[in-house]
Amino acid sequence: MKHSPDAPQRPLDGIRVLELGQLLAGPFAGTILAYFGAEVIKVEPPGAGDPIRNWRLLDEGTSVWWRSLGRNKKCLSIDLRLPEGRELVKKLAAEVDVLIENFKPGTLEKWGLGPDDLKEENPGLIFARVSGYGQTGPKSHLPGYASVCEGVGGLRYVNGVKGEAPMRPNLSLGDTLAGLHTALGICLALIGKLRGRGGEGGGQVVDVSIVESIFNCLEAVVPEYDRFGAIREPAGATITGVVPSNTYPAADGAFVIIGANGESNYKRLMRRAGRPDLAEDPRLQSNAGRVTHQQLVDEAIAAWTRGLPAAEILAALEEAQVPAGPIYSVADMFADPQFAARGLFEEVGTPTGRLKVPAILPRLDGTPGRTEFAGPAVGADNEEVLGGLLGLSAAEIAGLRERKVL
Repeated sequence: MKHSPDAPQRPLDGIRVLELGQLLAGPFAGTILAYFGAEVIKVEPPGAGDPIRNWRLLDEGTSVWWRSLGRNKKCLSIDLRLPEGRELVKKLAAEVDVLIENFKPGTLEKWGLGPDDLKEENPGLIFARVSGYGQTGPKSHLPGYASVCEGVGGLRYVNGVKGEAPMRPNLSLGDTLAGLHTALGICLALIGKLRGRGGEGGGQVVDVSIVESIFNCLEAVVPEYDRFGAIREPAGATITGVVPSNTYPAADGAFVIIGANGESNYKRLMRRAGRPDLAEDPRLQSNAGRVTHQQLVDEAIAAWTRGLPAAEILAALEEAQVPAGPIYSVADMFADPQFAARGLFEEVGTPTGRLKVPAILPRLDGTPGRTEFAGPAVGADNEEVLGGLLGLSAAEIAGLRERKVL
């Protein structure tokens, strides 16, 4: 997907980013920035490149996930294990506004590429670091995979059914949340720099932890424990302290989600379900009362939903203006005109044909982001970046390739 020169400007046009991370957390932050206009230069090991290129479903040897995650990025292959490779990265870091990395804490310092090593040449550098537990603290040295960090950060504890093994959504939510926090931190640092705030030259370190990115989403879990000693437990398809908000069975084997926890919504739901007695029951006129009698409320709703197919339940509740919806697979999303109307699927060209990838949100009406091209091959932009940005000659680039630096 190529856009004309008169395409709308994007908020990060003119910002240059050096992405050293691999897999998901750091690279997803880079994807967000690239979507909204930043020139993102991704550094990968020569040969196989980022492991995500070979993960999950492959299209003639390349993951379609990579085509999405690597979109809009310039791909540079450099072996960071070699001194010559590290020197190239140091030179690149002097030419960018932002650096993103998600190595184990201490790795870049060992290679002479930590924030203090790069500050002298580029005092305005925003140095974004993603790790499992953060750059400091007694656990900072531990490897930080999303699966483990979701447990430590509290997500797994509240997910599933009490007394059973905690459930994992079939996604790496910890990595994605960390990527979102990293992109947010970078944008905040850029705003601070623009306004003359932050350290010398406006540069600063953005320290993002996967554990803390999950911790940041725990809502009232912390103050409830501090004040009342209450530990939020897993609650299956419900949410503790909010009734009714649950998943209910339909006659055709499907399930519907109903969230009618406001007083007026609750009354409309119960009337539509043929239970005007519960709509007016004085015990159930507040959320607190419904929480006390949750079993009564949920059983009444389920008794109604079991007698109707899902489509009829949802049509009835839409007419009654009660919040409700189905549980979608990705196939359902492709079939729903709402997703198409909102532009949630974008198409890119790949060596094997057109491919739909998800749009990156949020939506901006004045400076919208866009997908320009799919994730390219390893080292696809070596000549452009090293020649154009660092001024290396074709002979010098060829020499680097011969010495296995690229």
